[in-house]
Amino acid sequence: MARILHLARRYWVVTLTLAIGVLGIVLALAGAGAAVPWIFSGYALVVAAWEAVGMVRDLLRGHWGLDILAITAIVATVLVGEYVAALLVVLMLTGGAALEDYANRRAKRELDALLTRSPQLAHRIDGDDLVDVHVDRVRPGDRLLVRPSEIVPVDGELHSAEAAFDESSLTGESVPVEKKRGDAVLSGSVNGQAAIEIVATATAGDSQYQQIVSLVAQAAESKAPVVRLADRYAVPFTVFSLGLAGVAWWASGDPVRFAEVLVLATPCPLLIAAPVAFIGGMSRAARNGVIVKGGGVLELLARAKTAVFDKTGTLTHGEPKLVAVRPEAGLSGDELLGLVASAEQYSSHVLAASMIEAAKQRGLALTEAEWAREAATNGVTARLGDREVVVGKFAFVAERAPEARRTEIAPGELAVYVAVDGRYAGALLASDRLRSNARATLARLDELGVHDTMMLTGDAKATADHIAAELGITRVRADCLPGDKVREVAAVAARPVIMVGDGVNDAPVLAAADVGIAMGAKGATAASESASAVILVDDVSRTAKAVEIGRDTVRIALQSIWIGIVVSVGLMVVAAFGVIPATIGALLQEVVDLIAILAALRAVGGRLDAKREVAAEASESRLTVA
Repeated sequence: MARILHLARRYWVVTLTLAIGVLGIVLALAGAGAAVPWIFSGYALVVAAWEAVGMVRDLLRGHWGLDILAITAIVATVLVGEYVAALLVVLMLTGGAALEDYANRRAKRELDALLTRSPQLAHRIDGDDLVDVHVDRVRPGDRLLVRPSEIVPVDGELHSAEAAFDESSLTGESVPVEKKRGDAVLSGSVNGQAAIEIVATATAGDSQYQQIVSLVAQAAESKAPVVRLADRYAVPFTVFSLGLAGVAWWASGDPVRFAEVLVLATPCPLLIAAPVAFIGGMSRAARNGVIVKGGGVLELLARAKTAVFDKTGTLTHGEPKLVAVRPEAGLSGDELLGLVASAEQYSSHVLAASMIEAAKQRGLALTEAEWAREAATNGVTARLGDREVVVGKFAFVAERAPEARRTEIAPGELAVYVAVDGRYAGALLASDRLRSNARATLARLDELGVHDTMMLTGDAKATADHIAAELGITRVRADCLPGDKVREVAAVAARPVIMVGDGVNDAPVLAAADVGIAMGAKGATAASESASAVILVDDVSRTAKAVEIGRDTVRIALQSIWIGIVVSVGLMVVAAFGVIPATIGALLQEVVDLIAILAALRAVGGRLDAKREVAAEASESRLTVA
């Protein structure tokens, strides 16, 4: 009962319309039926006048809508004495708005869940006291208590021995994630059944969940091209409907025929179906760990012809492991590694963490630099005591140490070169593993119509060629600077083009591509901000999933539009011959609206995803047996 009352208050115009209808029935049964036509007609004309005011305002803003059909139908049914049909058209008009609101809420369920779950308070440990503070007051280094089943308020590091977290709202993965002391904990994840302590590593504004919330807030703002296309159908559909109604009146000589046709001129397939489908598609993407920043992105994904990938962190895991140290200039291996790791403390490159970790594993002490400068994508220069250390790409180091020479690398390896005080000091070799599902992702993209693939990377050609050969990618560009990547993507002929990357250096090319997809699981903020879509889980296969969702969404949107249009036109043609009375026509019109909206809600995709997961598991089982 409470839910019914809530809906009655939310959709009060629909409630009022139904109340007017009930009043008419009561008056007719009480012998006062003469008043019913006046009540129904008067109420219908008031609603028509109110809608006409809104329509004029829209026209003044340059937006042509389909309200004119409903308004004309109300006036026509009143004038020909079909007052019951007039009330039903009003119910159709107000009910259509209510159905649209309900459908949008249903379609946005996953998006809204992300927004409404945003944590507001954190339990900060101050000495022996526990103080509740707003999340915006949390600073890196603060110790926080997270109680059982609570949402982690900010990004942090687990201080307790172990814990389990539900990260489904962030990644789409339903299985709890086990973590140990020192592991990173993402804001927005839900703690398990035991209270734990974390140490904050970021402010609320810089944390993963708040960034996701910001992306979600952007996602519902833009209007997809196919939705604007639906708006443009309004003019020809209106002209056709009025023309058919006029011809029916002229041919029959009966003005009632005009009203009978117009009550079936349903605007809902155009006004509601497409927006609901695209909101549903964005919600489905969020459920699968991909935040899409607008319906237009889904439309571009559906038409994509080319996919361009960065290598490190995208097609590979982005966690290179040190495999060899080749010192020169009289340095020992540990001494060279210690200098490199000390300098790399001031670098944001993915290799930096690998070098620092390798030095720590060997028990090497790191030196604090007097000053350090990073040249994005090239390397870092640091003053360590009385030594100036340069670490980075060969060309970057060779500028400071002309005698530098390239070292031999095996397939899949990459080299970091070092100069100390202007002399070549050696090289360190690292190897990065290819993602196990990278090849399957490319195959799935090909099945979805994205036939052209390309790899762009700042790594050496030998390393890039090795990874590309394993994946079957024939178009490769190595030793790329950010500007080179932008030019390569701009030159791609088969468009729209998708660019997938994860690092700060990928931000320019992600912005330049038709659809930039950022691998944002590790907090690549700059890349995420410039991208059109962000993958929240460290899984490149979600690229293919995003394309699949885009194709499904556009297909369902267009199907929903045309199902509604075809059914409406068919019924209007039948009504033109006087077969469908105005009252029955108005009821049929409601059925058409409902069909169009239900068809559009298929874009939410729960059943689609379930069927495809079953099919994928069956395919994997067959491969295993074989």
